[in-house]
Amino acid sequence: MKCVLFVLLMLPPALWGQSEIAPGTILPVRLNSTVRSARGRPGELLSARIMQDVPLGNGSKIKSGTKVFGEVVKIQPSTGGAGARVILRFDILVLRRRRIPVTTNLRALASMLEVNEAQIPETGPDRGSDEFDWNTVQIGGEADYHGSVITSGFRTVGKSVPPTGALVRPMAVDGQCRAKLDNNDEVQATWLFGANACGLYGFPNLTLEHAGRTDPMGEIVLTSDHGNVDLRAGSGMLLRVD
Repeated sequence: MKCVLFVLLMLPPALWGQSEIAPGTILPVRLNSTVRSARGRPGELLSARIMQDVPLGNGSKIKSGTKVFGEVVKIQPSTGGAGARVILRFDILVLRRRRIPVTTNLRALASMLEVNEAQIPETGPDRGSDEFDWNTVQIGGEADYHGSVITSGFRTVGKSVPPTGALVRPMAVDGQCRAKLDNNDEVQATWLFGANACGLYGFPNLTLEHAGRTDPMGEIVLTSDHGNVDLRAGSGMLLRVD
C-alpha cells in the first residue's frame, strides 16, 4: 500500500481537472480493496477499477481499467455487539498517468455476491452458449439482453454493451438518487447496474447513512445495525461525480 501511495504522489499533476468530467458522470467500479471496520484504520488507501468505458460529453472517454483511488477517512469498530461505522472517500482518478482530483458520491453499492449473480444468465450457468447470447438481470432488477437492450418491464431503458456493460440514463429513485445532474442528460455507463439502481444491495445489516451528496461532500458513511462493516474486494459501486 505504501508503495502505491508513493507512486501516486510522484505522478505529475493533472493536465485537466474535474471540470472536464461533467457533474453527473457515473464511474462504475469494482473494489480492489477490502474494508473491515474490525481491522482498518484511518488513512488506509483504497483502490478500485473502472469496469466499462465511460463516455464523456466532449467525445472522449475514460477507458475500462482506469484506476480510482481513495482512503478510509474514519473508522469505528463494533464494540459490545453495537454497530460499526466507516467513512470512505474516492477522490483521485489516474488517467494516462495523470492524477485528476474528483469529488464523488455513492449512488449504489453491491456485494461481491450480487456482482457475481448479475453475470449469471437467468436460466443458470450455461457453458454451451456464448455469453453474448445470455440474458441476465442487472443489479436493481432490470433485464439485460446481451448485445441488445436493457429493459424495465416492457420499456427499453438503455443499451446493453458486450460483454458486461450498460449505457442508460439514470432514474430518480425515492428522493435518494438523482436522475440527470446539472443538465447532464447523457447516457451513463453503469456496468452491471440498472438505471434504477440506488442504495445498497447484498448488505442486509448495513445502512448508507450519508452518500456524499451534501456536506461533508464526497464522504460515504456506512453503518451496521450490529457487528462490524465488512466490505470485500470484488464489490461493485456506482460513484457519481459532483
